[in-house]
Amino acid sequence: MNTKIAALLCALGIFFHGGLQAQSNWVVGQSAPLSGSNAVFGQDIRDGALAWFRSVNAQGGVNGVPIELITLDDQNQRKIAGENTTRLLQNRNLVALFGYASATLSLDAMPQAEKAGILFFAPFSGANPVRKPSPVVHTLRASYGDELEKMLAFWTGFGMKQVVVVHYDDEVGIQNLGVVKDYLARQGKQPLAFALERNAKLDDARFTQLAALKPEVIINTVLSGPAAEISKQLVARGMYIPMSSLSFVGAQQYIDAAGEAGAGVSISQVVPNTGASLPVIRECSKALQDAGVKKAMNSTHLEACIAAKVLTEAMRRSKKPGDAKALLSTLRHLGTYDTGGFTVSYGPEQNHGSKYVELGMVTRGGKLRN
Repeated sequence: MNTKIAALLCALGIFFHGGLQAQSNWVVGQSAPLSGSNAVFGQDIRDGALAWFRSVNAQGGVNGVPIELITLDDQNQRKIAGENTTRLLQNRNLVALFGYASATLSLDAMPQAEKAGILFFAPFSGANPVRKPSPVVHTLRASYGDELEKMLAFWTGFGMKQVVVVHYDDEVGIQNLGVVKDYLARQGKQPLAFALERNAKLDDARFTQLAALKPEVIINTVLSGPAAEISKQLVARGMYIPMSSLSFVGAQQYIDAAGEAGAGVSISQVVPNTGASLPVIRECSKALQDAGVKKAMNSTHLEACIAAKVLTEAMRRSKKPGDAKALLSTLRHLGTYDTGGFTVSYGPEQNHGSKYVELGMVTRGGKLRN
């Protein structure tokens, strides 16, 4: 090879060994809602992961190779998320798909990942669709079943009988309702359902319909926007109805949207409280600060950062740097890994890393306390 050409290729980060082009980056692909009805949540997922990857790159990358996160905006639309996945899979250097913001946004992406034989890691959902047996789909967090059982046990322990589940009127939302039905059926109870169209706002008329169900407790399985509207309507009408939300709501996103009306709402958490004194929390907080993220680290940032750290560890252990199939195999056989106070475990028959769930309560000062 001409020495001048070789020097130019090296300067561009393209290296050759034995006549074959070697990996110049660990490329990780992501589709997330960077605009639209769930933009803050999507941005926080991206920022938490990107902060960790940048901290790794600042230390020389993984085995001398930098990590590149490519995030495409899906506007919280399932169809666009599927199209984004098709685009991402066209990148020959792609080693994993990562951090999709919901099960709905993952539905059209997971079959593509399976066909390509590429890791689909850490979707921000505990819904059943992302927990079905799959050779490539691996989650970080506990299931919605784990979350719902914890919150339902809490409220039924106080004698609450009339449970109303607020859910989306789509495939994933109906499955979430089913989890609650199955749990309460074992106690001889039957919840009522209140369905919302995904990405639609909850107006006065719709809230009146919800209130007419006379709930003793509301189990919320929708995003921060409609959940915050329910809380504001309750306060405005002088009504007190306890409400618990899945982690899917995005705790900080809900707190910011609901304001003072959010006080007293409980939210399940699948990672430790960001105020806890744990090594991984300190590391992720520093990574976010170093990356220039101005707002305080929230649970969404932390979950994305932890997921990025687990993926990085799989990269470190991979026997073929930059090889997608080797990375998938490594993650699949990762075993137990302590990220710094939050432990995950993966194996050939264990695609789901954690069952950690805690219930937090929103204080009058807008903080989440366990």
